[in-house]
Amino acid sequence: MTYKGKYRVKYPQKYKGDHTQVIYRSFWERQVFRWCEENSNVQWWNSESVVIPYRCATDNRFHRYFLDLQIRFTNGEIICVEIKPKIQTEQPRPKKGKTKKRLTEETLTYAKNVSKWEAAESFCKARGWKFQIWNEETLQAMGIKLMMNRNK
Repeated sequence: MTYKGKYRVKYPQKYKGDHTQVIYRSFWERQVFRWCEENSNVQWWNSESVVIPYRCATDNRFHRYFLDLQIRFTNGEIICVEIKPKIQTEQPRPKKGKTKKRLTEETLTYAKNVSKWEAAESFCKARGWKFQIWNEETLQAMGIKLMMNRNK
């Protein structure tokens, strides 16, 4: 199920950018936005404001990568974050029941993502920032709730 929508920023002073135009593209992103707002160690945050040019390994053309999140902590550290399920951060492997077409699509998507992540790593390093990929294990370790409560 796709879960996306417009995020209502509770603390506009903590959002760097137009706080009325914040879009989440997954439930996890929405939860991380909430975490950013409630975390006293977060000085400011923004979503999809950092754009990185990259050359994609799949077509050898230049594209633009919109990072999911940029966060500045009160200690001055700035991190750029991509939020992805762990399975999408690993090289796809053939499995029983997986079609060749699906494996090819997953492999191309993975190669495109690796191109993005390598560009992001370099881009961030040049600016003294860190680039991180957060998956369900990262989010759970941070205490971020990952499942929707359907009873509410």
